[in-house]
Amino acid sequence: MPHIVFLHEKKSVQVNEKVTILEAARQANVVIESPCNASGVCGKCKVKTSSGYVLACQSIVNGDIEVETKDYTKENNSMKILVRGKSFQYDHKPYILKKVQTENETVRTEVYGGENLLGVENGDTAGDIYAIALDIGTTTLAAALVDIQSGEQLDTAAELNPQTVYAQDILSRIHFASNDEGLRTLFAVFIDCLNKMINTMVSRAKIERTHIYEIAFSGNTAMLHLATKTNPRLLGQYPYTSEISGGTCISAGTLGIAVSPFGLVYLPPIISAYIGADISSGILASRLDKAEGTVLFIDIGTNGEIALAAGGKIAASSTAAGPAFEGMNISCGMRASRGALESFSIHDGKVSFTVIGGGDAVGICGSGLLDMAGELLAAGVIAPNGRFVQPENGSYGEELKSRMRDKDGKKAFFVTQDVFLAQKDIRQIQLAKSAIRTGIELLLAHFNLSARDITAVEIAGSFGYHLREQSLLAIGLLPKEFAGKVYFSGNTSLSGAEAFLLNRDFMDKMQNLVKRIDTVELAKHENFDRIFVKYMAF
Repeated sequence: MPHIVFLHEKKSVQVNEKVTILEAARQANVVIESPCNASGVCGKCKVKTSSGYVLACQSIVNGDIEVETKDYTKENNSMKILVRGKSFQYDHKPYILKKVQTENETVRTEVYGGENLLGVENGDTAGDIYAIALDIGTTTLAAALVDIQSGEQLDTAAELNPQTVYAQDILSRIHFASNDEGLRTLFAVFIDCLNKMINTMVSRAKIERTHIYEIAFSGNTAMLHLATKTNPRLLGQYPYTSEISGGTCISAGTLGIAVSPFGLVYLPPIISAYIGADISSGILASRLDKAEGTVLFIDIGTNGEIALAAGGKIAASSTAAGPAFEGMNISCGMRASRGALESFSIHDGKVSFTVIGGGDAVGICGSGLLDMAGELLAAGVIAPNGRFVQPENGSYGEELKSRMRDKDGKKAFFVTQDVFLAQKDIRQIQLAKSAIRTGIELLLAHFNLSARDITAVEIAGSFGYHLREQSLLAIGLLPKEFAGKVYFSGNTSLSGAEAFLLNRDFMDKMQNLVKRIDTVELAKHENFDRIFVKYMAF
């Protein structure tokens, strides 16, 4: 049997012949990212062997071999993950309560969830009642530890969602988890990561993890399936139905979460198979149901979710924006971590940019990608159809022309000697932006509104928080009529989850509200294809 040594991790494993390096790595619990689910198209699983660089998912092991993998630790530890979001003032009426009982000089504390007795603790523990709000994003996890008596946020933690190693976008993850082995894998790495986050927060806050009694899971519908070990298969098959509806509590212990033995996991209500609890939390945090005027709420990410409040009604939809905004499927794409180009501008024909953590750029994250597209479009380097304007035909300046150089037989725009934007990358931007713009247009049509009728545009999400209105308008992701109306509300999935924990009335309120939300299925609209193609252009 071939023997494989992973040098960086100092691990080795024996495998059967005809196994890929990626499969061997997973057997050895070695992390190698394969966001395309081993289809060989993303190029992110590149490793170094004695014969050079190869794709781990495509390379068959035929004998003993040493493998040098990418060090993900530095990148993941420096990721910019937002742990704050818009909220509002509300009364504290938590679901978890305690009552101290004394009998024959024996003191015990009863723990209640609403009116239900969850368990009894020895001694007086009435002063220790904590909970965790968790935003389960497709790419990142963000958590807040809160004292649910005072409402104080004691600590926060954020990590890369470990499931991205196996599949980057939602559809790939649904496919991966549709069999028992895949589901067990994705669930196990999630719970392991969550428990580590909990340990970190309780250690810094100097509290006992057994005094955590509730965790609110806020995420899209697919992520909640994976977080509760529920097979997501039906989400990927017509008519696209969800096995869970939210608005319920389940035992934290049955999921293997290291908190109080009486701990509960609360799942906010789910709007539909592709409009999840993260949007329910966002609607709550933004008070969208009480919005004055006509307000558009957009959570931009791998799965762009949109809600429109008009005339006392709310309609919502979901668009498959894909992983381009997270830097995936992009030649020099990377997540928003150290070394990522995060902003880009052109002034008087001169290029300037900023890099996360300073130093040299090693790649481009989503915000930098959209900035580049918008600025190059305005400078005439990119034509409205998305094609590069060749230097000999362009009217742009000499510095910009000097940056248009050959790469694999085609022109690409080079920011540095090694970081560039290729023609295929622009295509990915067009596909992602058109998906969201189409969703906006069809939601407007649902209420017989035009772009000029919108009074405010709220951009939510960790990724959205780092975007610039100018870039969103320049590439046409947002209509030009939205100029001056855009604001960024941060991680409302997380702040909404906190609100659920701190006021139990919101649980019933949102459960009733989601039943009244119109869900607009874009792909069923008779003009979907035409509108999508129309907004491919910048």
